[in-house]
Amino acid sequence: MKRNNIILAGFIFILFAGVLFITDIFNPIIRPITRVFLMGSSKGKDILFFGLFGLFLILSQTFTLKNKDIDSDKYLKIAICVGCLLLISGIIAEILFRQSLGIPLNVTFMSESSQAASTSILHTHLLKSIFGEAVTSLIGPFISSGINTGVGLYTYVPNIAKTAIILFPILFILEILANQKRLAPTAILLSFFSTCLLIGALDGGMFSTPSMLGICGLFLVYRNHYYFDYYIGGVVLKNKKILNDSKKEYPYYKDAGLSEVKFHLHRLLPYIIAILFITLRISIAIFGANDEYYTLEVVNPADNIELNDFPVESIHHSENKTVYTLDSNYNELNLIKDLKIPLNNKCDYYTISWNIYSYI
Repeated sequence: MKRNNIILAGFIFILFAGVLFITDIFNPIIRPITRVFLMGSSKGKDILFFGLFGLFLILSQTFTLKNKDIDSDKYLKIAICVGCLLLISGIIAEILFRQSLGIPLNVTFMSESSQAASTSILHTHLLKSIFGEAVTSLIGPFISSGINTGVGLYTYVPNIAKTAIILFPILFILEILANQKRLAPTAILLSFFSTCLLIGALDGGMFSTPSMLGICGLFLVYRNHYYFDYYIGGVVLKNKKILNDSKKEYPYYKDAGLSEVKFHLHRLLPYIIAILFITLRISIAIFGANDEYYTLEVVNPADNIELNDFPVESIHHSENKTVYTLDSNYNELNLIKDLKIPLNNKCDYYTISWNIYSYI
């Protein structure tokens, strides 16, 4: 793909993001595609994805520095480190927040103040709420009702965790610098992975699909960008310029000061890390699950809560909390969605235990 075509594609994506902001007409077409890599895509994430992806494509071709010898691989390496720090910050924020309220790590928290919003260790929205609070204060009246900014969680975010938001612009700048002087296949892939990482860190955290795809994708390009340029640009697209330029960067294990075995392990490390990420997420979900029953804790409940349509096995009342035990056969995702209706504005917040086995 030529330079001007990449810029044109970038403008088209940004324009499309604007269209998605003002209308829902394309949702049935776009949502089934974006939900695959954005983990349960929503209107807000779709808009962010196309807007950021387009911006990264444009800046990969137009951003210039006085220093023409910019080491893009060095900035990519730093971006990976900052990205990891940002993802870890999201988990630390979740731990601090739960300690402050005295709630377990292995439950999904649902706020009912101002706007319903959920968060958990496996899919955190705390950093999103900080960003959402800022955006709402600026353009609140123009935000569609279909976009959940997560502001309902903002009051629960520990003050120290709010400083993590500064890592977003830093990561954004590093990703731009890392995408300079790249051949077209790598430039497009880096734009895609950079977008996924920013969205995942904001909405989902370390164990979300876009975060894992983004951070592992950046690492994959860092270790294997030659192969993407050579095979995609040269072999598949048969672009002679990309083919010739990619050959100049052919990685030879002796040049790297490694044995042939270590060199191939060096190439495969991003895939190994991706597998470890997925294994860790599944392990946490399994060890934190309760497959015998759901525990629903409703804090400061109203008197008129009705859960007659749910498989409630027992109810226990205390001074400011009501604890329900529900049948474990209820699908966890459906339960979380269905509870939003009877508990809407009927309490301060509630928590629901995990049950990964309900998805089987």
